[in-house]
Amino acid sequence: MKYRDLGDSGISVSEICLGSWLTYGVGVDTSAAEACIARAFDEGINFIDTANIYGKGAAETFLGHALKGRARDSYVLATKLFWPMTDTDKGLSRAQIEKQLNASLTRLKTDYIDLYQCHRYDPETPLQETMEALTRAADSGKVRHIGFSEWSPQNIRDALAISGVTKFVSSQPQYSLLWRQIEKEVIPLCAANGISQIVWSPLAQGFLTGKYHPGSPPPAGSRATNDAMNTFTGAFMRDDLLTAIQQLRPLADEAGCTMAQFALAWVLRQPNVASAIVGASRPEQVSDNTKASGLTIDPALFAKAEAIIGAVPR
Repeated sequence: MKYRDLGDSGISVSEICLGSWLTYGVGVDTSAAEACIARAFDEGINFIDTANIYGKGAAETFLGHALKGRARDSYVLATKLFWPMTDTDKGLSRAQIEKQLNASLTRLKTDYIDLYQCHRYDPETPLQETMEALTRAADSGKVRHIGFSEWSPQNIRDALAISGVTKFVSSQPQYSLLWRQIEKEVIPLCAANGISQIVWSPLAQGFLTGKYHPGSPPPAGSRATNDAMNTFTGAFMRDDLLTAIQQLRPLADEAGCTMAQFALAWVLRQPNVASAIVGASRPEQVSDNTKASGLTIDPALFAKAEAIIGAVPR
């Protein structure tokens, strides 16, 4: 496993981060989830990402139990807030940041969060209020560093313009060979201001593993067949795109890796990316994904992959 600096935080994180969206505490049984956590540590992963909204606290609660007994300085723990936990508990107000942070700390059974992230931008709360509340959280010792997820370039610039507050060190956007919207503005802006990308859906909800084929129904048990998990799959379920994805298989074969490892390695070679978040329901998936870290692949193969996907109208 290779490690990279997380923005200007001074924290070193594994290139592969173990996520918990739609898996731990919700869709994966406890024994399998615990086995995935154990395998992640065995493989050198030191970065765990979750959010209060995942299972309405269930993912954090699971991690609080699963991580118990491990040295707290042996892993980097990230969580998030914004989405409604109840009809009234939502957003990034001062009161919500204080309330949700304390609730997350209790569920996670820890005294501090290494990376506390705004899960989205809150247009209903003044940004000054949000940033001051995050700064108080950092000053209290309950939070080491802060980040955001899916903020627009203007949102980011507005936050950077506020003086006297804790600065962001991370951005958590969707990013993959199939979803490259952040390249034009977000990546250059973040790179210039000590903010790293920790990307979600680097395998495009599993489509870049090659398991979906044009003209065929989704395989049984796949994310695309699960209404609770297929929120983002519609954009990729197109025969022309699925055909193009299958054309990546010979490139992965030439590189001597799986399609999933090829797709993860492509993400990790992009500028400003510190880590790629992956989900896993089985320990074998964890091991397979970690092999992408440090892979040496001919850039010409990545260029061919970009050309293949880029030729599909979007």
